[in-house]
Amino acid sequence: MRDAVVLLSGGLDSYTAAAIAKTEGFALNALTIFYGQRHAREVEAARAVAKALGVARHQELTVDLRGIGGSALTSDIAVPKTGVVAADIPVTYVPARNTIFLSLALGWAEVLGAFDIFIGVNALDYSGYPDCRPEFIHAFESLANLATRAGVEGARFRVHTPLISMSKADIVKAGVELDLDYGLTHSCYDPPTDGRPCGRCDSCVLRARGFAQAGVADPLLR
Repeated sequence: MRDAVVLLSGGLDSYTAAAIAKTEGFALNALTIFYGQRHAREVEAARAVAKALGVARHQELTVDLRGIGGSALTSDIAVPKTGVVAADIPVTYVPARNTIFLSLALGWAEVLGAFDIFIGVNALDYSGYPDCRPEFIHAFESLANLATRAGVEGARFRVHTPLISMSKADIVKAGVELDLDYGLTHSCYDPPTDGRPCGRCDSCVLRARGFAQAGVADPLLR
């Protein structure tokens, strides 16, 4: 089995992307990053998901982005509860987050001798983040092969984005076919103290729409 590094947040998308990597025959090395996000409950979800997937390794790193701020997820800016506005980049965008995450995944992959990285970005049903687009992924893949010793010596890194052109409903359906337990996941950006989803933030709205269009009940709402 070839090793792959999978970015695992504990959300629905990263769980599904990691499960797809497993079905493709990769040994999973899961990387979860605590970046000072207000919805840190997702780190606990990532541990549960990693256990369910039977990952080979689960690395947790802390890179506190609260000092940089600029996002409702890492500062005192309120999380919007007015629905998804596709034309705008919302304040829940975390500056350079996926660049930072992929860079960390790349570093670990090079140490492991792995040349495949999986990330659960989606450019169809999403909040409009610029670092979820195919153009960004292609640019980062080129950078990975220029900026590493392994790349200079002839290895080729590949950033896999199995969900990038799927609707949220299609992602849910794919997970159901893989028998994934979405009750282990966490998606809400601004959960109340009991940890249940708020039901109104962008992430909750997109998740609810995906389950509804897939004709599947969300186990978190039962």
